[in-house]
Amino acid sequence: RDFLPRGSGIVTRRPLILQLVNNKAEYAEFLHCKGRKFVDFDEVRQEIEAETDRITGSNKGISPIPINLRVYSPHVLNLTLIDLPGMTKVAVGDQPVDIEHQIRDMILQFITRESCLILAVTPANTDLANSDALKVAKEVDPQGVRTIGVITKLDLMDEGTDARDILENKLLPLRRGYIGVVNRSQKDIDGKKDIRVAMAAERKFFLSHPSYRHMAEKMGTPHLQKALNQQLTNHIRDTLPGLRSKLQSQLLSLEKEVEEYKNFRPDDPTRKTKALLQMVQQFGVDFEKCIEGSGDQVDTAELSGGARINRIFHERFPFELVKIVFDEKELRREISHAIKNVHGVRTGLFTPDLAFEAIVKKQIIKLKEPCLKCIDLVIQELINTFRQCTNKLGSYPRLREETERIVTTYVREREGKTKDQVLLLIDIELSYINTNHEDFIGFANAQQRNIVNKKRAIPNQVIRKGWLTLNISIMKGGSKEYWFVLSAESVSWYKDEEEKEKKYMLPLDNLKLRDVEKGFMSNKHIFAIFNTEQRNVYKDLRQIELACDTQEDMDSWKASFLRAGVYPEKDQVETEDAAPADTFSMDPQLERQVETIRNLVDSYISIVNKTIRDLMPKTIMHLMINSAKDFIHSELLAYLYSSGDQNSLMEESADQAQRRDEMLRMYHAIKEALSIIGDISTSTVSTPVPPPVNDSWVPESSPTPQRRPPTSAPPPSRPPAVRGPTPGPPTLNPIPAYVAPPIPSRPGQPMNAFGNSSLDPFSAPPQIPSRPARIPPGIPSRRPPGAPNRPTIIRPAEPSLLD
Repeated sequence: RDFLPRGSGIVTRRPLILQLVNNKAEYAEFLHCKGRKFVDFDEVRQEIEAETDRITGSNKGISPIPINLRVYSPHVLNLTLIDLPGMTKVAVGDQPVDIEHQIRDMILQFITRESCLILAVTPANTDLANSDALKVAKEVDPQGVRTIGVITKLDLMDEGTDARDILENKLLPLRRGYIGVVNRSQKDIDGKKDIRVAMAAERKFFLSHPSYRHMAEKMGTPHLQKALNQQLTNHIRDTLPGLRSKLQSQLLSLEKEVEEYKNFRPDDPTRKTKALLQMVQQFGVDFEKCIEGSGDQVDTAELSGGARINRIFHERFPFELVKIVFDEKELRREISHAIKNVHGVRTGLFTPDLAFEAIVKKQIIKLKEPCLKCIDLVIQELINTFRQCTNKLGSYPRLREETERIVTTYVREREGKTKDQVLLLIDIELSYINTNHEDFIGFANAQQRNIVNKKRAIPNQVIRKGWLTLNISIMKGGSKEYWFVLSAESVSWYKDEEEKEKKYMLPLDNLKLRDVEKGFMSNKHIFAIFNTEQRNVYKDLRQIELACDTQEDMDSWKASFLRAGVYPEKDQVETEDAAPADTFSMDPQLERQVETIRNLVDSYISIVNKTIRDLMPKTIMHLMINSAKDFIHSELLAYLYSSGDQNSLMEESADQAQRRDEMLRMYHAIKEALSIIGDISTSTVSTPVPPPVNDSWVPESSPTPQRRPPTSAPPPSRPPAVRGPTPGPPTLNPIPAYVAPPIPSRPGQPMNAFGNSSLDPFSAPPQIPSRPARIPPGIPSRRPPGAPNRPTIIRPAEPSLLD
C-alpha cells in the first residue's frame, strides 16, 4: 500500500506512530478521527498531510506531537514503527533556526528508551561513516544491542561499486548487522508503480546481482519485516516476567480502592441509603479523630483540628489575657482616682476597700473581650475542621453542602450559648470579690511587698529554642536567620543549632514585646523586643525585630516570652503629656495606699486569671465541641433526611462517576492483561545477542547529546478510551527513516501501546503478538537461515518504542 507522503525536502514533519495489526479485513484508522475507517489508502495519505499541516502549518514547520495511525490487514505482521523526521541541517520556510536541534531532541525522546529498537537507515550512495542515523544511535546505544542497520538505494550506486562488504558486516561492522532494501524510485512513485511489482523487482535485483545473490535470502523488505517481528517476539518473551510482576503490584494497589466500586449497581434502591449512612458515620468518626488527635492519618505538614484549638487555649488566650491586665501607669492612675473619689472631701487615713473593689471589677470586666475573641477563634477552627472532614463526601456535592450547612448552623447556635455562659462566668466573678481566697496575699503582706520584678521560673531553665530571622537595617547587614535560645533569664542567638558560636546574649530584665507591621516587601510576621528604660537593646538599636514565617509561629514565640516574664507593651490611648498633672504629684501617704492597692489588685487579678484560664477551655469543650460531636452522631442524619429528597441529596458528581468508571476499567484491564499473559507459551526460540564488534569507526558526537531521561521524555501515548488491536509497520511498504519498537498486540484484543506503558499503564491491557498464520506475498516460502551477525533479541525491560 502506498500511503506515506513522499517528496523533496522534509516531508515527515511530525512523528507518525504506525501500528500494524494482522486482521482479516483491510482498513486504516486515525486516533484523531475516531470511528472512521479508511478503506481508500489515497485518503489515508491525504489525511496524514492534512493533519501534519493542521499542527505545523503548510510551510515546512515541525512538531513533536505524533500522528497515530493503525492499519489492519491480512498482509502485515504485528509491528509498530515510529517514522521520524530526517535530520535536516538547514532551516527552510517557517522552520526555526534551531531546526537541527529540535529534530535531534525529538528523535532522542524516542530512541533513548532502553526498550526501543533503532533502525539506522543510510543510503548506499553516501559514505556510511558519516551517517547521522548511526552516529545518533551510537550515542544512545554504545553497545549496539538495539541498533539494526538498513541500507537503501543499493540500485543507485555507481557502476562498478557495491555494498557487499557492508552488508556482510565486514567493512563497518554493527553488532546486529545490516539488511539491504531497494525501494521504488520517485519515477516509480509518480508512475503509480504497484508495490507488489516493486517487491518482485527488489527480489529480482538481489537474486540477479553478482555481489548480492549469495545472500539474497537475507536481503529485502520481506526479510526485514520478519526480522523485526522475530525481534518483537523475543522481546516480549524476555519482558514477560517483569511485566507480570508489575501488573500484579498494580492490581494489588488498586484492590483497596476498587473494593467499594466492585459491587456498585446504580439501579440498586438500597445503595443511596447505605451510602448516606456510611458517609454520615464516617464524617462523625473523622471529626472525632481530628479533635481528639487519634487519627490514623496524622497530618505531618501543619497543625490541624484539635492541635490548633489547643494552641488557642494555651498560647493565644493566655497571651491576650496578660496583654489586657498589665498596664502599669494607667492602673496606678485609676487607683489614685479611686482612692480620692472614695474619700471625697475628706483626707483618708486608711486605704479604702471600695477603691480596691472598684479597680478589681474594672479589671475583671476587661476579661470579656479576650474571652469572646477566644470563642470566635475556636469556632473558626471548628468550621475549618468540618470542611476538612467533609472532603470525603466530595463524590456527593449536595450531601456535602447540606452537611456543612447543618453543622455550621448548629455551631453558630451553640456560639450564642457559649458566649452567654462565659459572660456569666465573668459576672459571677464580679458579683463577689472573695478576699478570703487562700492564694490572696492580704492587706498586711500587700503593704510590705514591693512587686518590681515578677518571680521568674527556675534560673537558666530553657523555655524554647528555634530559628528566627533577626531584622537589622541594611547598612548593618540586613536580615539573617539565627538559632535562638530563650531561657528564664536571657535570650541568646547562635549561628546554627549546634550552639557553638554564640552571637549575642540579651538579659530579659526590663524587656517588653511590641507588634510591628509587616514590611511592604516582606511576607513574614514580625514582633520587636525593646527596653522599657529607653536603653539600647543590641549594639546601637533601641529595639530588635524578630520575624517568623507564620502567624502560628509568632503567637507561639510570644507565648514563650510571656512564660519567661517578657510581657507585651500596652496600647497607650493617652500620651503622658495629656495625663492630668495631679496624677504625678501624689503625697507619700497616697503613694503608699496606691502601692498597697496595686499589690492587692495584682494578687486578686492573678487569681481570677487563673480561674478563667482554667474554666474557658472547659466551657468551650463542654458547650461547643463535645456538643457538636454528640449532634453529629445522634441528630445529623435526621436533619439530613428532613432537609430534602434523598435521591437529589445522594446525586453523584460527574467527576466521581468518571473516576469510578476509570478505576473499574483499569482494574478489569489489568486482570485481563494478567489472564492473557498467563495463556502465553514462553517457548519462543531465540538466539543469543551477537558478540560485540569493533564499532570505533562510528564517529563520536562532539557535543554531549542533549538527552532527556526516559521519564521526562513524553513518548506519544494513546488515550485510554481508544480500543482495538495494536498495529505495527506495513509489510509491503518502504521502511520509514526511524522505526519504532514493536508494540505487542493481538488482533482483536484491546490495544495497549507497549512503548507507552510507563506513561499510562492502564491505557488498555497489554497485548501479545501472535505469530502470523500466513506469510505476506513476496516472502520466500523457505525460511532463510539466520545470518551469523544478525541479532534476534531485544533485551530492554522498559516499554518498547522502536525507532
